[in-house]
Amino acid sequence: MLSEGDIVPDVKLVGLEGQPVSPADFRGQKLVVYFYPKDDTSGCTREAQDFTALAGEFEKEGTWILGVSKDDPARHRKFIGKYDLKVALASDVDGTVCEAFGTWVEKSLYGRKYMGIERATFLVDRAGTIHRIWRKVKVPGHAQQVLEAAKELP
Repeated sequence: MLSEGDIVPDVKLVGLEGQPVSPADFRGQKLVVYFYPKDDTSGCTREAQDFTALAGEFEKEGTWILGVSKDDPARHRKFIGKYDLKVALASDVDGTVCEAFGTWVEKSLYGRKYMGIERATFLVDRAGTIHRIWRKVKVPGHAQQVLEAAKELP
């Protein structure tokens, strides 16, 4: 499991047009990588909308936002279009990136256990070091909290 102070893993995601995307591609800039369970579900939509509402503020701080789920690029494009999202989304279809970040976890719903993506956010500094980690994220107010932390970074 990753900890604050670790170097962000050089793992490959799939971008909206099928191109490879890696958190390492953003070295030299600040980066927010947020993991969420599924496109177009209530909590995940609210989180994406909250980051979208603050996208201009993140940009002023020189901070990129990258949302990650196991949904494929076509589903991401549909999700972005439906809600006019202003954040980049990438796909971890095979789950290797979730494994590398420690966000593929056992969950429980009504006593039934299953594996799924834990809602988590990683703030990465310009050198590629994980500056801050939020696990088991509660959506209300979270994007603002991440923005405030990003402002603290040079």
